Amino acid sequence: MVLALAALLLPPQLPTRRQGISPPPPPHHCRRRLPATVAVAMASSSSDAAAPVVLGCGAVSAAYLATVASFPNPDDKIRSLTLKVQGGGNAGNALTAAARLGLAPRIISKVADDALGRNILKELQADGVDTSYIRVAENGNSPFTYIIVDNQTKTRTCIHTPGYPPMVPQELTKENLFAALDGADIVYFDVRLHDTALLVAEEASQRKISILIDAERKREGLDELLNFASYVVCSAKFPQAWTGASSIPVALVSMLSRLPNIKFVIVTLGEIGCIMLERSMTDASEAEEVDVEALLESLEQKVDHSSTMPKCIASKSNLRISADGVGSISGRLLLCTAEVIPPEELIDTTGAGDAFIGAVLYGLCTGMPPERMLPFAAQVAGCGCRGLGARSALPHHTDPRLAGY
Repeated sequence: MVLALAALLLPPQLPTRRQGISPPPPPHHCRRRLPATVAVAMASSSSDAAAPVVLGCGAVSAAYLATVASFPNPDDKIRSLTLKVQGGGNAGNALTAAARLGLAPRIISKVADDALGRNILKELQADGVDTSYIRVAENGNSPFTYIIVDNQTKTRTCIHTPGYPPMVPQELTKENLFAALDGADIVYFDVRLHDTALLVAEEASQRKISILIDAERKREGLDELLNFASYVVCSAKFPQAWTGASSIPVALVSMLSRLPNIKFVIVTLGEIGCIMLERSMTDASEAEEVDVEALLESLEQKVDHSSTMPKCIASKSNLRISADGVGSISGRLLLCTAEVIPPEELIDTTGAGDAFIGAVLYGLCTGMPPERMLPFAAQVAGCGCRGLGARSALPHHTDPRLAGY
């Protein structure tokens, strides 16, 4: 397809004032919440058993993906090599990944009653995501993003236009909030819709439901949400930006020290892989201190660089892991490599982090130990990089590439 980049499908006209909102959808009645061990046993013993439920709250959007030979210079006029329009948004992508892997996702978000919004809903529903809790504005515009994929560097540039009118907490009725959380095994936030997310997090915390936060970057409302978090998955730049630490491993120790409810924090590092710092349930304050940077270096020395598949290397359990000027925590450090994707198979990294989170949600709901969960998540993310956009190449649970997990 030959198409001028400047003529990428014209976005809908943005409204200039707040518009009406459609009535809330009827409450969705779900099964009673089962203990995690029972839910996992059911999921593994019968294909007819109810799948674990993950509730997500965050962004959905439409994505206009244009592949170009190389990123344009200012005032350039170039043509796209390919164009695709598909669903996007961190929460939408992660829950799509989770649905294809076998979870039963629900999502709280908002779109408008326009062509983009209808397509967003249709695509999520086709993948098995419950959209009963997505608000639909009678007027306004649904969120959308232009994504320019550089075929030369395999990088992408995103230009996002938020939806209008924005979602406000009053649009999530108590009845719908309770119904959305009923039977949920875990709740996930991408830190959009932060006022609504905080409302959901408070109720989930009262119900003792685990919470996973996607800390991509510092956003309004993030600090409040982190206080409710059980697990955090963050981008490469976030730990140091949030803590002011001198390095990523020091920042991870700082995060666990400052957020005592967190069980683990994972930082994704793209083609390098990821690092997890997991808190121990046993106090190791009497053990000899191990410097976190030296510990990470010792794990890096064990990496088999001849392997193209994701591999996890873990330290001993229940160490006293310290960082200068920060303190120490009881736990262990894990390093996982990424899949080495042949250049001819690498198409687009858009949504790789969302795919990783979707797989982590699956791993948590099905009781995977971190040594299995991290390579599994890396494999799912690697699969997603073989197609244009965040969702085209997301694998299903029957994909033979996932058979080893």
